[in-house]
This record gives sequence, C-alpha cells and structure tokens, in this order.
Amino acid sequence: MTSLQHSQNQLSQLLNELEQQVQFKSKQLFVIGCSTSEIVGSKIGTAGAMEVAEALYEVFARFAKKHDIYLVFQGCEHINRALTMEYEAAEKYSLEPVTVIPVKHAGGSMSAYAYTQMENPVVVERVSAHAGIDIGQTLIGMHLKEVAIPVRTSIRQIGDAIVTAATTRPKLIGGARAIYVRQSE
Repeated sequence: MTSLQHSQNQLSQLLNELEQQVQFKSKQLFVIGCSTSEIVGSKIGTAGAMEVAEALYEVFARFAKKHDIYLVFQGCEHINRALTMEYEAAEKYSLEPVTVIPVKHAGGSMSAYAYTQMENPVVVERVSAHAGIDIGQTLIGMHLKEVAIPVRTSIRQIGDAIVTAATTRPKLIGGARAIYVRQSE
C-alpha cells in the first residue's frame, strides 16, 4: 500500500467514525483545513503536495455527496485563511466572494486543488461552518460556529499530520433555571 492510499484509508476511517457521532443536515458547511506538508512529514507551508491533495479530495467529495453537505477548504495564511467553496454555497449563506485564486504557494495545495475540481468555485473571507476537520494544525476554529465541540476518533494523525475533528452546537443560555430539552407537559 502506498503512503497516499494509507492517507486515504486513514481519512476514510476518520470520516466514518465522525458520521457515527455527528448528525449532518443537508446543505450544511463542512470546513477543511489541510496541510499536505504536514502529512508528508514537513513543516506546514514548506512542502505542499498536490498529489496528496488530490488523493484526499476524492475521499472528501464522496463524504460530501453522501451527506449532501458543502465542502469549504481553508487556505493558508498567505491568503488570510480565505475559503474555497462552491458559488451555490456562498450564495445560500449570503457570503461575499473575494478576488483571489488559491495556488500551491498562496492558498495551499488542498485549497488550490479543490478550486480546480469544483463546478463553480469562489473564495470567501469567512464562514461559520457546522463542522470540520483540521489536518496538520491549520487552525480552522476561526471558521466554526459557536460553540465548537471536539469529536474524538481513533485516527489521531493522517500521515504525519495531527488531526482534530469538530462539530458545533447552539450556545446554552439562561443560567441555573434554564431548560435545554423540551419536556412534555
């Protein structure tokens, strides 16, 4: 088995475990931060690998189709962590596109590859995603809705990259007398 196949298998297992713990709804945003450099054992931003991006994109695309969710790919700090997504998703969530095309060294391999694969890609400055996965400590937290909840899986790394998955929930408000689950009367 090649290292690319191994990374695909790790991602598939992680996503399988994630879907057992998270109830996805149609058309939700799923943010992905992915350092292909970290996956291949290098420092983030130093060894971008388009072949890794291609291999992982296939797995993410199948996952998105299965759950009817929108994939959102976070770019690197060189484009201020702007996000690549389908125009349809940006329009649904009233997100204003910005003018930039992610490339390997300014956006990152994963975001750049996603841009070439999407039907009608756009880049936006920020989202409030419903869930996501961070591969290689790319810091997706800024693009998750409040309140982010970590999701534990048996997969702690993809290649050499540390992996964190998260979902979100609405804020709990109201204090000690508040009720959070509807009760029958």
